[in-house]
Amino acid sequence: MLNPASLSLDQAPPISIPFRFFITAPLFGLAAGLLLVIYGPSLFLTRWSPMTLGLTHLLTLGMLAMVMCGALLQMLPVIAGSPVPAVVAVGTVSHLLITAGTGLLVVAFMTGNATANLLALIMLGSGIGLFFIVIAIALWRVKTVTHTITAMRVALAAFLITLLFGLLLASGFLSSVGFGHIAQLVNVHLGWGVLGWIGLLLIGLSYQVVPMFQVTPEYPERMRRFLAPGLFTLLLVWSVLMLAAAFNLIGSVVPVLIMFLLMPGFIFYAVITLRLQRQRKRRVPDITMQFWRIGMLAILSGAAIWGFGRLFSALATGPQFDLLLGVVLIVGAGLSVVNGMLYKIVPFLSWFHLQNRQLSLMCMTVQVPNMKEFITDKSSRLQFKVYLVSLVLLLAAVIKPAWFAHIAGIVFMFSNLLLLKNLSMAMIRYRKTNQALLAYVVDSEVK
Repeated sequence: MLNPASLSLDQAPPISIPFRFFITAPLFGLAAGLLLVIYGPSLFLTRWSPMTLGLTHLLTLGMLAMVMCGALLQMLPVIAGSPVPAVVAVGTVSHLLITAGTGLLVVAFMTGNATANLLALIMLGSGIGLFFIVIAIALWRVKTVTHTITAMRVALAAFLITLLFGLLLASGFLSSVGFGHIAQLVNVHLGWGVLGWIGLLLIGLSYQVVPMFQVTPEYPERMRRFLAPGLFTLLLVWSVLMLAAAFNLIGSVVPVLIMFLLMPGFIFYAVITLRLQRQRKRRVPDITMQFWRIGMLAILSGAAIWGFGRLFSALATGPQFDLLLGVVLIVGAGLSVVNGMLYKIVPFLSWFHLQNRQLSLMCMTVQVPNMKEFITDKSSRLQFKVYLVSLVLLLAAVIKPAWFAHIAGIVFMFSNLLLLKNLSMAMIRYRKTNQALLAYVVDSEVK
């Protein structure tokens, strides 16, 4: 099990680098909720509407990818001992480009503006490309390759594939191949983004953060060794077969069979995580664990929904099936786990940085807040309840958009507003304590 004593901040980035990624995520969540409030039921008519695509990218790029990028910049140097080259410059530039690119992409979806679309492609391609290069260098330099590092490597490759398909689709170069072919390519893009980049990185990070923060036993050795590489290989095979089916080279049922081999891997991961949580040594209720449980149950539900839709395709017709699957996997699984990670990573990083600074200065007169003081249980518990209500309302909105879409947007905005407030309070407490430590240094030098 990983413990804080095994971590090193010697080559970690300044805490402001991951924090700027983390604090941006709920801002995009507020924008997503605002779209739901304004456009309501029209977002649930079809997954192909420009507004629905804009909403999807606010959630995936603006929230999920944003948090994962920030976590990766922080955890690679600390856990793997491999510094990210020029991390301050790269973190700053990539964050700005990805943030602006995501916003412009949503504007391009909703308005059809060609200039906004071109600028979005340039910014996202540059921002994610820069991020990919420096993280790839850091991963390549790792001396001791753990199972987490292996999962990070394949997840990063999946991120690049997701980007390439996204740029290809958004460029308009494929407009001549017909909607049927483009729909298949969009599915490949979505598969690599959700199952590859987010899914594989989540699995790799779980090997570290679940035992460390939730005080559980380690994941099984064979699972850590084979699961992420195996899922990545199956995704590659599935993608090739999907492309072949899109151009009528093979039957459309063939890639579905590969997905039936892929899904059990994620089911296995969710089941093992839930089992480890039941074996945790600390029985005190924990909001992070509750977020993770919702996420794992959502993964199981998403796999069940997908399997039902493939086995009984006659019953799973209409746009509601795909939209339901998207809400379960993106909002239910992805955002739930991301929320849970933030409520541990942000307080832990704040406490860890400050404690190391306090010890290096030998300053015992300035008290460093404990992790519970950066974000209180009461605050995180309230946000969890509001998030859960928003998830239920979004699921209901898929079935009855006219009844639930607007209220789902309001509650989702409230959830992200609470998350923004909680993260901001943690950062304010960090800044105040850090300023007190700096004041101690000044006073010591004067004396």
